[in-house]
Amino acid sequence: MPELAVAERLAERIVSLDVAKFPPALRAMCEALLTDFVGLCVAARGLEYVASAKAAIDPGGPCTIIGHAGGFDPAGAAIVNGTASHGEDFDDTFEGGPVHAGVVILPAILATAERHRLSGADTLRGIAVGLEVTCRLSTVIPKAVHKAGFHPTAVFGALGAAAGVAAALRLPAKDIASALGVAGSMASGIIEYLTEGTWTKRLHPGWAAQSGYRAAMLAKSGFVGPRTVFEGQHGLFHGFAHATSGDWAVLLDTFGENWVTETIAFKPYACGTMTHPYIDCARRLADQGVKPEQITDILCDTADGYVHRLWEPLADKQRVPNGYAGKFSIPYCIAAGLVLGDAGLDAFSDERSQDPRLQAVAAKVRYRIDPNDPYPKRFTGHIRATLVDGKVIELRQPHFRGGASEPLTRAEIDAKFVSNARYGGWTDAKAQSFLTFVRQAFSSARIDLTPFRE
Repeated sequence: MPELAVAERLAERIVSLDVAKFPPALRAMCEALLTDFVGLCVAARGLEYVASAKAAIDPGGPCTIIGHAGGFDPAGAAIVNGTASHGEDFDDTFEGGPVHAGVVILPAILATAERHRLSGADTLRGIAVGLEVTCRLSTVIPKAVHKAGFHPTAVFGALGAAAGVAAALRLPAKDIASALGVAGSMASGIIEYLTEGTWTKRLHPGWAAQSGYRAAMLAKSGFVGPRTVFEGQHGLFHGFAHATSGDWAVLLDTFGENWVTETIAFKPYACGTMTHPYIDCARRLADQGVKPEQITDILCDTADGYVHRLWEPLADKQRVPNGYAGKFSIPYCIAAGLVLGDAGLDAFSDERSQDPRLQAVAAKVRYRIDPNDPYPKRFTGHIRATLVDGKVIELRQPHFRGGASEPLTRAEIDAKFVSNARYGGWTDAKAQSFLTFVRQAFSSARIDLTPFRE
């Protein structure tokens, strides 16, 4: 047994943080993520899977489900808000993982803030810590969790949420370490949703958020978790990555000094992040005047790391059963970019997914593995289109638009929020009132989300 376990070392770094010394870029990122998150919750609030998640929890409590009337307990609010914000796959992404940190951490910390009447500063501490832990954990053994059949957002999000809630509540280091240990037994999330485009992926961030909250509250109440939750013989990485020798330096070194959270990306399209560069290529192909009926074949270079999620079985990805499955099909997303000129929320309805024009293009898309693809450090796209006259047009996108190489501006993030809020039925005045709120939230004496209930 180590004298000081990885979780204990991480906990010591967390308790030493001073919110007053957080860099402006970190605070700005947390504000932007809060903005994006609420817009996504509103956009999805009327959808069937959100209604199902909400119906499965009991009403009554101090916490808000964004865009819904009434109050709920912290775990219930976290589950529904996490499910809604991730449900349309339009949410934030940390490219190094990849992992969706904001849609786990924000539901957990906001529920904690309302339940425990936290200040804006303590809320900011919890959000920043939760995001940083989730993102860094996803790089300890890159790609291994996905390869083992699990969803990194669900697995690492539970631990990040536990750390974030514990930090927001200002728990001592020993309790933070226990919260991490307890959350290790709550982490979960298989990726079998890929087979038929079912709903479980949507649930993963909400489940991780409520797990993190419960783990921190258990630790706060004296419940003891294994301090070797990360590196132990039967620890988190053994279970979900089939390994115990990780790069602990990427988790611990410069924690609280160099914030990888500042590089979190925002999506311009409502689908799996790795599909985005391919959509950009398809849109550029259309901009050159190429019509779908002129194309006989589209060959794409791709990374081996996501073939099993976004390319195979190829016949199924070329003819998706529903709109949600289309979000995880590069052939379908290329078709959307080429035919529709965009891949927003409307591109992934069930009705749209059966459009003969989209199906015809998707059927022409195939792939080959590029052994030099930089995934997961960078997401790239490539299209080699052969036309009926024999002409070949080749396009490449070297990075994910919205990511570190070409980030969205705050104005673009705000515009995305307003669009999503409008899609979910909020008036522009209501949307503007939230934008006013978010700019002072972390300086407030208490976080109050009740104005955003309905």
